Amino acid sequence: MTQGTNAERIWQEVEQRREDYFALSDRVWSMPELNYGEHRSAAEHKAMLEKEGFRVTENVTGIPTAVMGEAGEGGPVIAILGEYDALPGLSQEAGVAEHRPVEAGGHGHGCGHNMLGSASLLAAAAVKDWLAANGLKGRVRYYGCPAEEGGSAKGFMVRDGAFDDVDVAICWHPSHFSGVNQAYSLACLEADFAFTGRSSHAAAAPHLGRSALDAVELMNVGVNYLREHMPSHARIHYAIQDAGGIAPNVVQGQARVRYLIRALRMTEVLELLERVKKIAQGAALMTETQVAERVLSADAELVGNRPLEELMEANFQRLGPPRFAPEDHDFAKQIQATLSAEDIAAAYRRGGIPPVKDEALAERLMPLDRPLSQGVGSTDVGSVSWKVPTVQARGATHAVGTAGHSWQIVAQGKAGAAHKGLEHVAKVMAGTAADLFARPEAVAAAKAEHAARTADAPSVFPIPKGVAPPFDMAKGH
Repeated sequence: MTQGTNAERIWQEVEQRREDYFALSDRVWSMPELNYGEHRSAAEHKAMLEKEGFRVTENVTGIPTAVMGEAGEGGPVIAILGEYDALPGLSQEAGVAEHRPVEAGGHGHGCGHNMLGSASLLAAAAVKDWLAANGLKGRVRYYGCPAEEGGSAKGFMVRDGAFDDVDVAICWHPSHFSGVNQAYSLACLEADFAFTGRSSHAAAAPHLGRSALDAVELMNVGVNYLREHMPSHARIHYAIQDAGGIAPNVVQGQARVRYLIRALRMTEVLELLERVKKIAQGAALMTETQVAERVLSADAELVGNRPLEELMEANFQRLGPPRFAPEDHDFAKQIQATLSAEDIAAAYRRGGIPPVKDEALAERLMPLDRPLSQGVGSTDVGSVSWKVPTVQARGATHAVGTAGHSWQIVAQGKAGAAHKGLEHVAKVMAGTAADLFARPEAVAAAKAEHAARTADAPSVFPIPKGVAPPFDMAKGH
């Protein structure tokens, strides 16, 4: 165990370099780039890896914005995963508690992904020096993973061999609260349905046209009816990518809609996909158009690992909860003033912990065995968790109640609470990795648990063979 002086030493490694990683997080915040377009952010992480003395690999599995750094020799391979992708439409000035976009319609780091990669790389750097100082065999790797927000980069990386020799993977996500993440997520798949018809003058010759936009609308109606006849935990979302133009006096000859299908298991997602395909075909038949389908990305559901979760929980307990300054609480209260009471209540339901009155920033830990979250999304970490034993932390970095995909979280992305939360969770991840390097039996227990959990599960890999990473997502496809 990394108890006593060992734990303190690896925390000191984090503390000694924290300012560099606060600066890295802030630089990435200032260059919000969408899925597979994170070239400047990836370059920043590559430069930090080189500065720290890691052996650097670029273009991991052919993804230009994926980077990996490795340090150490022999022994087990412990991976610490980071992200740095942004979301569209979330441009926001930092440090102000009002909606004030930096660029109209611009991008922003929703979910705090500018912090996510920085804390993970900070943890990996601390482990690197801790391994060397203790003369231990083992390799620590930092994986800079792009395109988590709908791009499923980790899934493509798993499929194409990036994690074949990894023994354990560790990661985290910014949150309202700190603690071990519940291994509970929805599997998902994203696909485009492009309809091709025939353009014509909508007034002079409407009978000659075959409307692709009509087909999209009919497909959406059909999927709405499907929602009554699918599992209650499943979700289907859509967004029209191409409405065929802006002229109402033209019968639209092309149109495209993107669907995101979620369910508890990937097998259920694939079953729902087949039903959605039939609806698309029916819409094409009704409108005398043609439809082409394209799978873009997919994420498997998370596989839990109790030995790793208990190991990470021990590190949280040893370190204690994060602590914030009075000015951090003041700014968080200003942010909460822009939220509804339901926003704040929903954060507690999702966290599975009781609410505390007037809690702006959470200086407490979520217990390991808490009620299951009432709100759940999807993550490409799920695909990693099917390949190798995986554990994920939650780190408090923003005001309780802040939505992940909101201007409010972007406004807090460079604040003092973000930096303190980043450092806190980096210590937890570094301590967890050090425990694994120091205790071979802990790695063995994690691998045995993983083998048991995946032994009888259907082998359904979420991303079909032959599907390439959707690099054109960065250009809006």
